[in-house]
Amino acid sequence: MMKKSFAVTLDPATSLANHTGSWRTLRPVNVFKLPPCNKQCPAGENIQQWLYYAAEGDYEHAWRILTEENPFPACMGRVCYHTCEGKCNRGFLDESVGINSVERFLGDYAIEHNLAFKRPVRETGKKVLIVGAGPAGLAAAYHLRRFGHTVHVVEASAEAGGMMRYGIPTYRLPRNVLDAEIKRLTDMGITIECGRKIEDIEAEKKAGKYDAVILGVGAGLSQNVDIPQGDTNHVLNALKVLGDIETTGEIQIARRVAVYGGGNTAVDVARSLRRLGAEPMIVYRRNRDKMPANKEEMDAAIEEGIQVKWLSTITGATKESIKIEKMELDETGYPQPTGEFEELPADAVVLAVGQNIDKSAIEKLKDLKFQKDAVVVDEQDMSTNMEGYFAAGDMATSDRTVTHAIGMGKTAARGVNAYLKGSKYQKPQKHEDAKFEDMHPWYYSEAPKMIRPELEVARRTQTFDEVQHGLTEENAVFEARRCLSCGNCMECDNCYGVCPDSAVIKLGPGKGYEFNYDYCKGCGVCAQECPCGHIKMVPEKI
Repeated sequence: MMKKSFAVTLDPATSLANHTGSWRTLRPVNVFKLPPCNKQCPAGENIQQWLYYAAEGDYEHAWRILTEENPFPACMGRVCYHTCEGKCNRGFLDESVGINSVERFLGDYAIEHNLAFKRPVRETGKKVLIVGAGPAGLAAAYHLRRFGHTVHVVEASAEAGGMMRYGIPTYRLPRNVLDAEIKRLTDMGITIECGRKIEDIEAEKKAGKYDAVILGVGAGLSQNVDIPQGDTNHVLNALKVLGDIETTGEIQIARRVAVYGGGNTAVDVARSLRRLGAEPMIVYRRNRDKMPANKEEMDAAIEEGIQVKWLSTITGATKESIKIEKMELDETGYPQPTGEFEELPADAVVLAVGQNIDKSAIEKLKDLKFQKDAVVVDEQDMSTNMEGYFAAGDMATSDRTVTHAIGMGKTAARGVNAYLKGSKYQKPQKHEDAKFEDMHPWYYSEAPKMIRPELEVARRTQTFDEVQHGLTEENAVFEARRCLSCGNCMECDNCYGVCPDSAVIKLGPGKGYEFNYDYCKGCGVCAQECPCGHIKMVPEKI
């Protein structure tokens, strides 16, 4: 758990040398290190700290710490690809902590118990316009509102949520969960206007007397690829298919469908079509190791009977078949054509080869700088080259995930808040990394990771019901307690118990320990026995 550091105050008249002697060359100090999970999280969550309170059974406190950075824990507990777990030091012992499953538990707990965000204690009188109600725009709105600013979000689609609603299938993210977490934002005073596309952003800013603008337009346009075909109705794009399924609940599509692409969108659309009775096959030009799609999602797709044609590219399509060319990877891992062709039965092709942002309104901001498909921003505060304009989410990065969008929305909000005060936001410096080799977790017993239950494979292809379920309260607490508290004191009393000179002072629950250097002789036993690597021996000042 990240806690406040403790300073040792000594009588200036007392000389340390008079009490410790010349034999002490090192002294113990408390160091606060950055856990690898916290460092990895694109949303900047203080994971270790909220896991601590979850382990203590204080779920509301844990949820409030979590939502200091991320207002969507119930959603992210379902759709985040939890790269934090891949960095977890517990993985060196047995298995990483199930951070994502505990996050979901806390998010669901908050919905079940009607936990609400607190309204700001004061209003600043400043107005901010946000273009786009996707994860970046909504996260920015949340943080700006907490600062006390008036926030108005304008969304072109019929409902808020962006790709969380129109790109992620309901079997991964039920809409009642998304709606509940969005409602929590409007309850704190954020206004969201849906169904209107802003045609002239500068005119909108002037007419509404906004003090700043955050551009949060998502990548809602599918990239195209030139496939020779005899029937233009034969080739569809993945985002339109997913959007139609969301808005109408169904889609008229052929039985044998080739989904062209290897990203998460390709997997989502293939699994969705499987649930509508189609027989989708993913065609991807690289092998499984090079596939950008999330491993767990791809595993689930294969379990559901979706076939994959690896090392293949589509070179042509008719009403009843596709023509593919077999590929091979060169020494750099790039696919190269082999000149070998194969014809496969397919009644339709769905393109899932990438997404672009809709620049139609943004391009009217003549001075706004772009680099390829992204707006050029200062990563410290997400400001653009235009005064008072900031950008976040898909339009400001190539890392187009919900978690990255939420993190950028938060940074943009902090950038705007500083701008409105006449200053510039700078990200704070981080603590040194908490490395596994600096810890002493010898006393931890083996504790297997809790597995979230899932809907039976046989039932998945017949319904859009949620596939993965949450942990029980008992299992969530067990999972949270598996955290090693890397680099930060968890008050285990090891240092207090092993000190031979009674030089470690307990400050009380939640306050940690300090050292009485009048008694300490610098033996280093406390540092050796600290399981978290929170105590460091530093050279004594002469």
